[in-house]
Amino acid sequence: MALLLNRFPVFFRKVCELIRLTPRRNRVKEKWAATQPKHPPTRLALQHFDSSYGAQLGPLWPSVRVALLSERKYGALLNSFSHDLVLEDLQVQGCRDFISHQDRLVFGAEEGSCEVSMTSLEFLSQQQYPPQLSPHLKCFVFPRGDVTRFKPARPDRYGLLGYYLMDAASILPCLALDVQKGHTVLDLCAAPGGKTLALLQTQLIRYLCINDSSMSRTSRLRKVLHSYVPKQFLTDENLRITSFDGTMWGEMERETFDRVLVDVPCTTDRHSLTEDDNNIFSKSRTGERRRLPQLQLELLLAGIAAARPGGEIVYSTCTLSQNQNLSVVEQAVHFAQEKHGIQLQVVSLKPLVQKFRNTFHFAPELHLGEMVIPHLAANFGPIYLCKLKRLP
Repeated sequence: MALLLNRFPVFFRKVCELIRLTPRRNRVKEKWAATQPKHPPTRLALQHFDSSYGAQLGPLWPSVRVALLSERKYGALLNSFSHDLVLEDLQVQGCRDFISHQDRLVFGAEEGSCEVSMTSLEFLSQQQYPPQLSPHLKCFVFPRGDVTRFKPARPDRYGLLGYYLMDAASILPCLALDVQKGHTVLDLCAAPGGKTLALLQTQLIRYLCINDSSMSRTSRLRKVLHSYVPKQFLTDENLRITSFDGTMWGEMERETFDRVLVDVPCTTDRHSLTEDDNNIFSKSRTGERRRLPQLQLELLLAGIAAARPGGEIVYSTCTLSQNQNLSVVEQAVHFAQEKHGIQLQVVSLKPLVQKFRNTFHFAPELHLGEMVIPHLAANFGPIYLCKLKRLP
């Protein structure tokens, strides 16, 4: 070492000066940079839900939490346009169609019990009727507690897939819409397309308008439709696909549609807890998440304006959040009356709850709308839905 110092004194002197001038934080890679705990979006979502839903749901939250973190249970929306022997195959596997196979409706003291704290709302009479469901609409599920996975759907000889896999509770908004023969329908936020397919399966709609603000999602939606629906049902005479800003729809087509489905973007609770990709709880999307209630309100108001007098609107989300559910509906009813002079009537969904109470786990009495909460025995949802009728 002494020999090296004697031979290269200038070199070592410059190295020592460089070390003294280099900030300490840049001399070596600090250990904390490699061991600092990370906070993925899924963990941030769980922390947020523990805080908000723990207070909202009380003793129900621990069981709902476990169900949300468990494997999702799917339903198979049968494609009535397919020529494959899918129905028999699903029945052999032990699946059942939960839409047509239900206990008889029981109407008791719960009828007319839907109460809202807003005195300006008007309600339907206490006489309630079971929803009239299309015989073409079928969705198969495995028995309660059975989380067997469905096999991927296969195309028939015409290239149409036999069924579409989705959360079975996602069909409830379509059933609540109560589409009748000859209706015109607007699906304001249609992507990824499961609810649109369910509406088309009814074979009752005279004209269906499908919209989503994202061009890429609309493109994927077109591919989904062509994979399940024959071309003769996708003509311009009975179907229109658009990519407009949904919040502006009330200005483009006012008082036009018999039925309007407003399935708004939301925090998508189950996805937020299980997938880090495209997670709305990512720090880069904080502003977008905070703006959700305002966006949802604007979309619902646009849907209300697009419905004709006497028409009906169904608002739905896949979140448990009161700020995105009840609060949005309450504000929309208030603003529709105060700013646009539109009177709305809240339609009770108790008959629907009674019909499907053996398939889904519904939240305790809500003062506005109904909500499916995940449960280990029937791990569907969450789905919130509220139905409004626009008065003439």
